[in-house]
Amino acid sequence: QVQLVESGGGLVQAGGSLRLSCAASGSIFSINTMGWFRQAPGKQRELVATVTRSGTTNYADSVKGRFTISRDNAKNTVTLQVNSLKPEDTAVYYCYADRYVSPLRQYWGPGTQVTVSS
Repeated sequence: QVQLVESGGGLVQAGGSLRLSCAASGSIFSINTMGWFRQAPGKQRELVATVTRSGTTNYADSVKGRFTISRDNAKNTVTLQVNSLKPEDTAVYYCYADRYVSPLRQYWGPGTQVTVSS
């Protein structure tokens, strides 16, 4: 099992920045991809950014150039630096991880709220 805990959410004005952090514990030795998804009220959960163990990153078009994902394999931590925040970034942000097993195992954190005021 993998447990994920997010931190760093909060209330920020448009144009501001936050740093979201996620710490993984449990069977972390086989984690491959880690990343962040978000879900706004009434909307589907959507991908924000992911990073593989080897460092390959993937970003949603809506956040490219504003958000930066990074991970520290030794610390089992993934962070999301969110800059130039917009009101439409308001959502619950969920940490994600998957694990090298068959079938693929996926894990989610409980979420952290990000609210951007105009």
